[in-house]
Amino acid sequence: MLSTRLPNLNRVMIVGNLTGAPELRSTSTGISVSNFRIAANRRFRDNSGELREDVCYVGVVAWEKLAESCAAKLQKGSAVYVEGELRSRSLEAGDGKKRNVIEIKAHHIQFLGKTGEPDEDADEFGDDEYGGNVEKYN
Repeated sequence: MLSTRLPNLNRVMIVGNLTGAPELRSTSTGISVSNFRIAANRRFRDNSGELREDVCYVGVVAWEKLAESCAAKLQKGSAVYVEGELRSRSLEAGDGKKRNVIEIKAHHIQFLGKTGEPDEDADEFGDDEYGGNVEKYN
């Protein structure tokens, strides 16, 4: 049988609001990492025509200078645009059970206003695919 090789693609783009303040910590080697969750809302009309809202909660992890910028500038309720890739990992919960977590490893984050549009003070940060340089655009 002929094997078809599909291209690799793992890219996520999402806009949402932080459900809590970012948590900033450092690895044992001193690399900054920040974790936070966002809520992405979707409004739609159901079959009866009633307006409904569906909320999707997604974890985001940022590294190095991107992590430091998030911790310094974001707070609960902040609107953000996040670009990155999906990553999965296993962790042990407090009850001793293993849990699988899927989250976004952020490559680019733009801080937005409450309306989902950039503020006049909005900052845009991104890093190269190797987690290196962080740039700020005005």
